[in-house]
Amino acid sequence: MDEEIKDIHLAKDIKVKELTEQLASSGFQAQNLGEAIEILKEARKNNAKTFLSFTSNMAASGLRGIFIDLIKEKKIDVIVTSSGSIDEDLIRSKMPYLRGSFEVDDKKLGEQGINRMGNVFVPNNRYEFLDEEVKAVLEKIYSRKKELTASELLKEVGLEWKHEDSFVVQAAKNNVEIFCPGITDGSFGMQLTFFKKKNSDFNVDLLTDFQKIMDIASTYEKKAGIILGGGISKHHAIISTLVGGGFDYAVYVNSSSPYRGSLSSATTEEAKSWGKIKKDAKSVTIHGDAAIVFPLIVASIEGML
Repeated sequence: MDEEIKDIHLAKDIKVKELTEQLASSGFQAQNLGEAIEILKEARKNNAKTFLSFTSNMAASGLRGIFIDLIKEKKIDVIVTSSGSIDEDLIRSKMPYLRGSFEVDDKKLGEQGINRMGNVFVPNNRYEFLDEEVKAVLEKIYSRKKELTASELLKEVGLEWKHEDSFVVQAAKNNVEIFCPGITDGSFGMQLTFFKKKNSDFNVDLLTDFQKIMDIASTYEKKAGIILGGGISKHHAIISTLVGGGFDYAVYVNSSSPYRGSLSSATTEEAKSWGKIKKDAKSVTIHGDAAIVFPLIVASIEGML
């Protein structure tokens, strides 16, 4: 409590790790960033299994590349995300999203067939591509299996998908489980619904998947959670550890205020009241933009990539 706040001094050739070490002593959210790095270093040292949770907008950003690299390097054990992430990942494995602006005439964008996510623009033909590709993949999977859990389905999709630059593909190849509790909430989910209407014996089982992720969490001696953003992805990741005693290490990154009682904005300390994070766990919440914060964290931990 009596450590002094230190000034940041930059150099032309400063490395990311050197910068974040200075940030850790500079106060405000930079101090929490430094704490998060140390927590995840300790988690790695103690061989904690890592759960990564993220929202779909993050897969639309450059963070997707870090997710892919972490999977390839076998630094992630379980992924929890939403259906929109599957959309963004599969589309971007073949077709790029475009840089746009937060301040734009959305009516004109709609007339031009462009969808906006913040300052990320997605032309309609991206979703047209996804719809056609997913139909073909589902037909192949259906010829072999008619009933699957959502995680089994995503593994099959990853094995069938023709484009390598994808976290779904890399997760399938590296035996990383992807759990998607809200799998209907996106274009991918719409195609599943249309396919089910055409093939009534096609079923995606979410309840068995919930039991599966709880069983996985219960078998891990030590668990670390990296929770980027909120929503169903965040809660599914943290509630899955409840039976197994909660996370031993946890880092949250979100940009929401915790003073409204929402799960999306709740801190790691609040999760301790529920038992989703252990009372003596090393944990921290960083209030910031994950698109900036997460690359700094990963780049600062030796052996992460």
